[in-house]
Amino acid sequence: METKKTLVLGASENPERYSNIAIHRLKQKGHPIVAVGYREGKVEDVKIQKDFPIDEQIDTVTLYVSQKNQVQYYDDILKLNPKRVIFNPGTANDEFEQKLQENNIEVVPACTLVMLSTGEY
Repeated sequence: METKKTLVLGASENPERYSNIAIHRLKQKGHPIVAVGYREGKVEDVKIQKDFPIDEQIDTVTLYVSQKNQVQYYDDILKLNPKRVIFNPGTANDEFEQKLQENNIEVVPACTLVMLSTGEY
């Protein structure tokens, strides 16, 4: 299985949040994780940082922030130049999706948890 270094944007220590569940499942599948959230913390051994990483080689960005909260990350995500960005339910954003496509970054409107459980990740 190919591992895909994944940036979880909107990471949370709250075990009821989908971003938290995604971190656990990504770890179970062996994917390296970079977690960015509004508060620093930890999920298992994954540190949640507030600062956006700038020198990481990221394959996939999975979004757990609302459309209005994505705007501040547009340029940072484009600079990372990931292969794809997953727009989880509730994160759809036509404006950002268009910017990503213009930069040859794949837009995936899907649920990371479903993709992991079906082997589509």
